[in-house]
Amino acid sequence: MARGKFRIYLGAAPGVGKTYAMLSEAHRRVERGTDCVVAFVEHHGRSRTEVMLHGLEQIPRKQIEYRRGVFGEMDVDAVLARRPQVALVDELPHTNIPGSRNAKRWQDVEELLAAGIDVVSTANIQHLESLGDVVESITGVRQQETVPDEIVRRADQIELVDMSPQALRRRMAHGNIYKPDKVDAALSNYFRPGNLTALRELALLWVADRVDEYLTEYRSEHRVSKIWGSRERIVVGLTGGPEGRTLIRRASRLAEKGAGGEVLAVYISRSDGLTSASPKELAVQRTLVEDLGGTFHHVVGDDIPAALLDFARGVNATQIVLGVSRRSSWQYVFGPGVGATVARDSGPDLDVHLITHDEVGKGRGLPVAARGARLGRARVIWGWLAGIGGPVLLTWLLSSVAPGLGLANDMLLFLTMTVAAALLGGLLPALASAVVGSALLNWYFTPPVHTWTIADPKNIVAIAVFFGVAVSVASVVDLAARRTHQAARLRAESEILSFLAGNVLRGETTLEALLDRVRETFGMESAALLERENDIAPWTCAGSVGPRPCTAPDAAEVDVPVGDHLTLALSGRVLPAEDRRVLAAFAAQAAVVLDRQRLQQKADEAKALAEGNRIRTALLAAVSHDLRTPLAGIKAAVTSLRSDDVEWSEADQAEFLAAIEEGADRLDHLVGNLLDMSRLQTGTVTPIIRETDLDEVIPMALGGVPEDRVDLDIPETLPMVDVDRGLLERSVANVVENAVKYSPPDEPVLVSASAIADRVEVRVVDRGPGVPDEAKSRIFEPFQRYGDSPRGAGVGLGLAVARGFAEAIGGTLDAEDTPGGGLTMVLTLPTAPGRCQEEPERTSAVTR
Repeated sequence: MARGKFRIYLGAAPGVGKTYAMLSEAHRRVERGTDCVVAFVEHHGRSRTEVMLHGLEQIPRKQIEYRRGVFGEMDVDAVLARRPQVALVDELPHTNIPGSRNAKRWQDVEELLAAGIDVVSTANIQHLESLGDVVESITGVRQQETVPDEIVRRADQIELVDMSPQALRRRMAHGNIYKPDKVDAALSNYFRPGNLTALRELALLWVADRVDEYLTEYRSEHRVSKIWGSRERIVVGLTGGPEGRTLIRRASRLAEKGAGGEVLAVYISRSDGLTSASPKELAVQRTLVEDLGGTFHHVVGDDIPAALLDFARGVNATQIVLGVSRRSSWQYVFGPGVGATVARDSGPDLDVHLITHDEVGKGRGLPVAARGARLGRARVIWGWLAGIGGPVLLTWLLSSVAPGLGLANDMLLFLTMTVAAALLGGLLPALASAVVGSALLNWYFTPPVHTWTIADPKNIVAIAVFFGVAVSVASVVDLAARRTHQAARLRAESEILSFLAGNVLRGETTLEALLDRVRETFGMESAALLERENDIAPWTCAGSVGPRPCTAPDAAEVDVPVGDHLTLALSGRVLPAEDRRVLAAFAAQAAVVLDRQRLQQKADEAKALAEGNRIRTALLAAVSHDLRTPLAGIKAAVTSLRSDDVEWSEADQAEFLAAIEEGADRLDHLVGNLLDMSRLQTGTVTPIIRETDLDEVIPMALGGVPEDRVDLDIPETLPMVDVDRGLLERSVANVVENAVKYSPPDEPVLVSASAIADRVEVRVVDRGPGVPDEAKSRIFEPFQRYGDSPRGAGVGLGLAVARGFAEAIGGTLDAEDTPGGGLTMVLTLPTAPGRCQEEPERTSAVTR
């Protein structure tokens, strides 16, 4: 029996309409005459979804008793007996009630498919088993019901049901997904815009990968070798050299310019196992490409260009990134090189980028100044071999294999050998070749042979000319090497000086970063900037990097004075004199950076003093008005009570006493906030952190507000938090008092709490006028009142103190809009170590 077709509507988040889309598909199939039944669909009380069930045949559910309750599950036997063409099965990851035919619903679906019944089902991206950890890190909720990825991947069709976070939140706010009493909690927790955006990205990427698998299978089945540029896929060819890091970064930037770009780094080694690549460098490049979101591949192939092109076409790449060849000009006689060959054979469907790179010595160091290293150690060795062994080998060949060529031809061949030695090894190997060649010419080829005498004076001139030409060619090659070395060195120095000048203008580099640059550039173990107050004072370290930095200039291998009382000290090796010029520029820059840092510190101190002056000025203004107002009221009431001119009734006396009590309470509140703000400004707040239950602290913080103005919802399953109880109580009290002040009398303020990942959030929700986005940050500044609040309403310190105390205990306090109007204060607190737990069904333990 043929297996049934499987179609899945995959939702980016709950509520996007996947069940509605499945039922719409069922109605279309029924209209076409398809035998379609509803095996199991849960509408969750959503009226629009429930209406879509009308007109569709529904298989009665199987009733199962479990723990004194009766639950309805899909009746697999009834569906198999009915044998429809298509069965609708909602909620694929659902866990069946114990006693059901299978433990999971996807296992029920597998039975229906095996029986030849087509199945249309639904699932959300967060229910895929491989994404469980990612979803938990985003939403803070661990999904208990999951479905193996392979089940979904085997589906014949996967249709993504998507919706923008803003549209989904509007649906939620309108009551189209959850009941009204759950809307606020859902919008504030799981259905945050950031959570929904992240889930949407997960769904799009997962489906895109599945589509890519379909495309790969199709190309393989139909043997399509031509590249289809469905999305940018960039292959980076690596040689194992340091330039590979530049190529990887450049390819990553190219991939970012296109939608869904992908980077694949490939290293091709020969089948004989011989390679000049550094395993350490390849490991570094593998880590780099993976950190940038790409993949690393190792391919074996003797023909590097062909293997690279085969790999690129096999992965349907659109671009290849290669580095410009590092070969010398003369080496091109052996072939055009990998880059040119790949560009020639790539065809019209592959773009090849040749990226320039500059390698000057090791890392970012300057070129080595040693004389013999100008042409490279390997070239010098080959030069000596050609200069000494070449004439000897040539003598043997001319004597035994091709005798009788004539002295002129012999001299030209020896001159060629000398030129080769000069090209390879420079001056000294060429001079050695000229001396050895002259001696061999005289002994073996100049009559009379096998003697050191020369019979014909013309031969003397010929040997002298030979020796002169050899020396001249060697000198020219050596001079070219010198100029090349100088140009490379000057270029490196100019780049370093340009870097320093740019940092001076931008003011970006810290002292430690600059010293680390010095240490890396010159290959030192440590670098330190030392200073002292006068000529006899001891040296102190202003900044250092590396192990065991120098504590005095005498202990350093290299020290560069900067002024009279500042010096840059390096340890590790002795630098040549030509490097000290650049090092002096580094030292001067280090002095500038040090001065800039100290000036910045003084500027920060001045700013703090200015802020303190501003606060003191505002405090004086507050004392002059806000504190004098309740004092004046108390003074007037007391004076009236003590007056003998008027006989006050008991009602009048009670009114005066109430005014005195109200004024005293206002004074106590204002003075308390002023003292709290002064503690925060002076840094004398020292929290005592310990494990605390929120249901022990938050009710105590509400003692200053009427009971009918606050609704409290603190779940009993909340984890413990690490806070200072007193500071938390003051912070919550100030936030709640502020919310009650601005909330309408008939709209109580809601104080709720919930656990999300490794934190607990306390949300204070009011239905007041709200605060515009541009003013949300200002309401936490000292002495700020929102709108046209009267001055008697306070000095504007409540929220500033609340945020200061929240940050002192390691939490945060932010403002958000309340769905439907109002302001929500979100107080985030760290959970106690080891107390984080999964998000279960919560019941309210503390209500008010």
